[in-house]
Amino acid sequence: MLLLGIDIGTSSIKVAIVDAQTQQCITSVQYPDVETGITSLQKGWAEQSPEMWWENVQQAILKAHAQQQYNPKDITAIGIAYQMHGLVCVDKNQQVLRDSIIWCDSRAVEIGNKAFDAIGHQKSLEHLLNSPGNFTAAKLAWVKENEPSTFEKIDKVMLPGDFIAMKLTGEITTSISALSEGIFWDFKEQQLSTDVFNYFGFDTALIPTLKDVFTAHGIIQNDVADYLSLKQGIPVTYKAGDQPNNALSLNVLEPGEVAATAGTSGVIYGVSDHLVYDEKSRINSFAHVNFTEAQKRVGVLLCINGTGILNSWVKKICDDTFSYQQMNTAASVIEPGSNGLRILPFGNGAERMLENKLVQSHIHNIDFNVHGTAHLYRAAQEGIAFAFRYGLDIMRENGMSPSVIRAGKANMFLSDVFTHSFVNATNVTVELHDCDGSIGAALGAGIGVGYYKTAKEAFVNTTPLALVEPTQSALYDELYGEWKALLDKI
Repeated sequence: MLLLGIDIGTSSIKVAIVDAQTQQCITSVQYPDVETGITSLQKGWAEQSPEMWWENVQQAILKAHAQQQYNPKDITAIGIAYQMHGLVCVDKNQQVLRDSIIWCDSRAVEIGNKAFDAIGHQKSLEHLLNSPGNFTAAKLAWVKENEPSTFEKIDKVMLPGDFIAMKLTGEITTSISALSEGIFWDFKEQQLSTDVFNYFGFDTALIPTLKDVFTAHGIIQNDVADYLSLKQGIPVTYKAGDQPNNALSLNVLEPGEVAATAGTSGVIYGVSDHLVYDEKSRINSFAHVNFTEAQKRVGVLLCINGTGILNSWVKKICDDTFSYQQMNTAASVIEPGSNGLRILPFGNGAERMLENKLVQSHIHNIDFNVHGTAHLYRAAQEGIAFAFRYGLDIMRENGMSPSVIRAGKANMFLSDVFTHSFVNATNVTVELHDCDGSIGAALGAGIGVGYYKTAKEAFVNTTPLALVEPTQSALYDELYGEWKALLDKI
C-alpha cells in the first residue's frame, strides 16, 4: 500500500511516495527545479497563482512516476500540506477569481488591527487565541473593501491546500485547524466566530463544509486520476497547514513536544493542552492536527518570514552559480560572529513576532577590507539563528521552554553552520530526522484512510538521524546580545 504526499510550498511543490507498512519514503521530487517567484505589485504585497500551484502539483506527481520506483496504481490515499494563511477565492463554478494573497503579504495588517480594537483585545485573545492581525480573514476583508466586484462573485474562500484538494476531487472542504489559522474559529464557543463574521460583514456560506483533518475530503475525479496515472476512486484523506504538518511529520503531537523548520520562513511550533495565547499576539496559537473539543491540542507557532528567502537572496546577490552546499562550505571557514558582520533577516513582509512591524532586512558593520562573500553567507545564517532565539524567548515568556527541538534535515538544517548556530544561539539540543513536509502529508493520508489506528502508530519506525547539542552557548549569548542591540535601535 502506497501513500502520496503533496507539499505546496512557496518556492516549489514537493511530492513523496511512502510505503505505508515500512513508513519509508520510496521517492521524493520537487517541481519546478528553480524557485517559484512571488508577485509583489506593491510594497508589502505577496501573491501567487493557485492555477500555477495546480499545474506544478500535476507535474510533480508525473515527475515522481517517471522515477519508476513504484506502480502508481498502488497509491491508495493522498495527503496535502500547504503554505498557511493564504486566501484563495473561487466562484460557483470553482473558477479562481484572483491570485492568492499569500502568507507573507502585509496589506491587511491595519485591517486586522482595527478588528482587534473593535472586537476587543482580551475577547479576541480568549476566543480566537490571536489578534485578527494579518491572517486570512483580514485578507478577505481587504478584497471586500478594495475589490468589491470580485468579492461579490465569491462562492467559497479557502486555504491553498483546500484549493488543491478541490482540483483533485471537485469537493471543497475545510477543518477546524484550517479555520483557526485563518482566524475564523471561536475556540470558546467551538464554532465560526460570530465576532469576526459580524465585524467584517462576511456570510458564513463562504466557508466550505467542515470536516476532520484526518478523514475523506473527497474522491479523485476520474479525468484527473487518468491524467495522473492514478487509480480511480482514491480519496484525499488529510489536509493541514505546513507547520502543523511539519510537527506531525516529526511526531510532535503531545503537550511539551516542539518542532522547528527553516524553509522560506522559519518556525518553532510547540504543542500545548491549553488555549494559550500571547498578550501581544507575537506568537500565534492554532488548532493542531489532532485537536478535539475533548482533547485540546493547540499548536503554538513562532514564525519568522525572512529565513530561507534571505539565504536565497544572498546567493543570488553574491554568486548565483554557487550551490547552497558551496555556500555552507565557504561559511564554515569563517569564525562564529562573521568578523563583526551582522544581518537582520526581516525583509519578507510584516513580522508577527515584531508586532506586525515592517522592519526590513539590515546589514551592519561592513568593512570593505575584511568582509567577503563567505562572511555574508555566515552572517545571514547566524542572523536567522538569532531571530529564532529572539522568538524562542517570547515562547519562553509564555511558558514553553523546550529541552529538545525536533527538525527535519532539510532546507536550512542541511547546513552545519546554521544548525550549530541555531543550537548555540537557542541553547537547545536539536534532534534531526529524515523527513519533510511531503512525507508527513503522506503519513497523514495513512492516518486519515485508517491504515494507522492512531497517529503515533504512523511513526513506530521513526528514529533520529542525529542529536546536535550546544557547545558554544556563552559565545553565542554574547553575539546574540550584539545582534539584538541592533534590532532594538530600529
